[in-house]
Amino acid sequence: MSRPFVIAVASEKGGVGKTTIATNLAVYLKALREDLPVTIASFDNHFSVDQMFALGPHPEKTIADLLEGCPLEKLAVQGQYGVQYIASFRRLQPPTQSPSWLRQKVSSSTLEGILILDTRPILDWFTEAALLSADMVLVPIKDRAALVNAGSLRQVVSAAGRAENLWLLPSLVDSRARLNAEVRVHEFLIYAARERDYRVLDICISKSPKVEGLSSGFSSRIRPVLTHARNTSVHGQFKALAEFVLSNVATEMFENQRPVNDGCEFTGLPAARCRRLVAECPCCCQQSLNHDGHFFLDLNSRRRGFLHHACFEQFFSGLDMDLEPPEETLALTIEGPGLVSAESRITAHLFDTDTNLAASVELDKEKKHLSEALAVMIGRPLDAAYRELVLINRNLMSPSVQLSDDHYRFFILRRRDVARELRLADLF
Repeated sequence: MSRPFVIAVASEKGGVGKTTIATNLAVYLKALREDLPVTIASFDNHFSVDQMFALGPHPEKTIADLLEGCPLEKLAVQGQYGVQYIASFRRLQPPTQSPSWLRQKVSSSTLEGILILDTRPILDWFTEAALLSADMVLVPIKDRAALVNAGSLRQVVSAAGRAENLWLLPSLVDSRARLNAEVRVHEFLIYAARERDYRVLDICISKSPKVEGLSSGFSSRIRPVLTHARNTSVHGQFKALAEFVLSNVATEMFENQRPVNDGCEFTGLPAARCRRLVAECPCCCQQSLNHDGHFFLDLNSRRRGFLHHACFEQFFSGLDMDLEPPEETLALTIEGPGLVSAESRITAHLFDTDTNLAASVELDKEKKHLSEALAVMIGRPLDAAYRELVLINRNLMSPSVQLSDDHYRFFILRRRDVARELRLADLF
């Protein structure tokens, strides 16, 4: 990438584990990918980032210098565990520019790798700036209040056209806590969040006395889970979180290496709608934006593109499904290795014009071309996938028509209905 991949950890509610998640995520990312630069900075005033990563004397330049126009790459200094950090400042004052100014600074930066921004427990200038700069927003939720407060964060990213960047992360939840004899607290949070159409990670950072103790003691140094709490369940949870983030970073890099063909122009469309547009048919790898095709969209990565009609027919040949009208939308669910078996499982679901589930068929794992095409659709190999949902429009359309406001919005609404139906049927 030509700029850093930015992760903002944000919540209006205090005590949900924002800083614990931000700092430990940085350590785990660096441990899993030693060649990938990882930098962390905080807009809060508690100096936790410095207490975990500082080496030697306090740097001369701090996060306050960023607000004065100093480039990011000149502020980052080498810290513990191979992680770079930007020194904190106690009394930050918001600049006169709008919060979107920070995204411009990040976009023009030569800082490489991943930049993690820890935020304040309030939706102020700094938190809004971090949200608008982020390629991924992680919102820790530990109770109903935190879930309700997530709504204001979603409004900010939605207004900027980047609602797909926001993920809720159940955090500091006691795995033993229950609402009743059948429902655990973290299960309720996930269900309630998905009912509100949030994207929720299938990872829960558990409440752990040992992890909480890493930021307490006689020393001012804060210790990471990786080095001082590897015998807890939280260790595996942070590893899974870092792997999820890395998979999204890999997708973003893949997209930057595969731009939309310069010879195909869609005038008048929002830039965000074309940003993850794949220029080639995922089956034959030939140009697909100059011909009628079947539109596809991956729910997680938001990669989108078109299948040639002939490729679509070959792709689903042999399926025990009636692919004639009124069946309109085809949904593919991918469950990655380890969820149900040692291999990925791919299932096709057919929906009619009223978004009623008409049929479901598990696809043949031996079809090599199927796996390769799906890997292009989701932006990574299937053995690196976790839980994916890809929607394909059965109707043959030109790219310009499908990407127009009316058709595109209709498909987005249908995507939500399909996802809801699959969840109600316990198929996704």
